[in-house]
Amino acid sequence: MRDFDLLVIGGGPGGYVAAIRAAQRGLQVGLVEKERPGGVCLNWGCIPTKAMLRSAEVFQTLSAAREFGIRADNVGFDFTAVRERKDGIVDQLTGGVTGLLAANKVTMIEGHARFLGPTEVEVLTVGESPVFPGGPRYGAAPTTTATRTVTATDVIVATGSVPATLPVPGADLSGVITSDGAFGLTDIPGRLVVIGGSAVGAEWADLFASFGSHVTIVEMRDCLVPLEDSDIGRALGQSFTKRGIEVLTGTTVERIEQSPTTGLRVRVTGAAAAELDADVVLVGVGRRPNTAHLDLAAAGVATDERGFVVIDDELRTSVEHVYAIGDVTGRAMLAHVASHQGLAAADTIAGHPAKIDYTVIPAATFTHPEIASVGLTEQAARAAGHQVLTARFPFGALGRSLTVGTTEGFVKIIAGQTFREVLGVHIIGPSAGDLITEGALAIALEATLDELADTIHAHPTFGEIGMEAALAGLGLPVHTAPRTR
Repeated sequence: MRDFDLLVIGGGPGGYVAAIRAAQRGLQVGLVEKERPGGVCLNWGCIPTKAMLRSAEVFQTLSAAREFGIRADNVGFDFTAVRERKDGIVDQLTGGVTGLLAANKVTMIEGHARFLGPTEVEVLTVGESPVFPGGPRYGAAPTTTATRTVTATDVIVATGSVPATLPVPGADLSGVITSDGAFGLTDIPGRLVVIGGSAVGAEWADLFASFGSHVTIVEMRDCLVPLEDSDIGRALGQSFTKRGIEVLTGTTVERIEQSPTTGLRVRVTGAAAAELDADVVLVGVGRRPNTAHLDLAAAGVATDERGFVVIDDELRTSVEHVYAIGDVTGRAMLAHVASHQGLAAADTIAGHPAKIDYTVIPAATFTHPEIASVGLTEQAARAAGHQVLTARFPFGALGRSLTVGTTEGFVKIIAGQTFREVLGVHIIGPSAGDLITEGALAIALEATLDELADTIHAHPTFGEIGMEAALAGLGLPVHTAPRTR
């Protein structure tokens, strides 16, 4: 007799969604989790950083209140209260997930799962966090105490990812932290060096700069957020520079040293060769699969050369009855992708086969200005052989942007030259993360610039920018000057 029809290992946005969907399909489901449900996203990533970034945005808005005709003198902030607000939001959401799991009769099992075979695991107790008191335990080694052995007909591995380390001398010094460790900071650092200019590094750089840190961000490629369209990365770099954030692109870190007088010193080379003094160094150079101590070998589950679990189009691993979803697969390390994979895996196991379409995946970075994208960049579209035209429109030409006081940024649409089909949408500016949904739907439905232009958009809204960009791309701009030929 099996204990469960399905055992899910990991309760993040992929795991808990899979558990709930499988239970809705009539399966008896167990979920092993060593932390609170919600995974990195709810506890140490998406939600808490956005809560703190919102506090930073409010502080910046109040500091500039006179621009809106409002008197707000002696504006300050309480970083302890900022962190407490963040904690309250996290508690509310993780508590909600716990309630949903219980309502769907999912059995929660606290601890660390270790494979004994393909469909049998032992659950062990977990030691203290190696990051900071109260921090994530996913990096902690399990103890030798097994609380129980669990069997299931099918297993889903949904253990997520952990911050990657920096392979340079001094990366283990006190004061060198990852994005997880940043949540342990109780004060704003006077001088912060952020290594890595992708979404994680850019968001933390934005947040601490907003609260008064002198921030330097180091990125080895030639622009920030290098996975985005290069125009977006350059625009973010220019915006950061205007705000006083020092941006060093095309630059690599050679070593980190302890300085008896200045705290930490980061030596960089490349386009910029310098010695950067810092109180804190934040490493945001990517993530690696969280499979330590999982003993995948005991189950026979194959991994690739980077350690990610190998899956097929139906999320099956190399072993029958074992599936994997989310960051641990390395397919697309985004919470919303993990959730969709969780739904697909649960449906497939329950006899309702489903697949994931990875061609339309929106993403957002919550810097100021905000960034969002979906589909092909201009560079990728040309490399794939497309003859493209680009449609572009600035937020500064929107009435809504002027009334709100956020005019920085633009939308850029990549379309096929012959049929004008939308291939990619890239936004930097206010509410970009909300606006990108129209772009995702346009690509999914194979919409054209003509169809975007012909769709009536509400006025005055930020959403008009898609229509305006489409009109510009068609050579029929209304609210900007036509392109010179």
